[in-house]
Amino acid sequence: MNIDLQKFGTTLISRQTGKEAFSAFQPSLRDVGDNEEVLVDFKGVLTFTPSWGDEFLTPLQNRFGDRLKLINTANA
Repeated sequence: MNIDLQKFGTTLISRQTGKEAFSAFQPSLRDVGDNEEVLVDFKGVLTFTPSWGDEFLTPLQNRFGDRLKLINTANA
């Protein structure tokens, strides 16, 4: 499964919006297979704060562990 963070915006900055984004996306996670990787794509994201990431990425890490991969993470 690919998760394109840019669809949540290019500026991902608050704990509240991170929580809202995860809540909105959570139903899609039912489709992830038992051995399927979950790719989180940062392409197009200009600003990303730890608080947003904590609310969105931590639940993914807890659920998918080593199957969670972050891509296009280089600073511009």
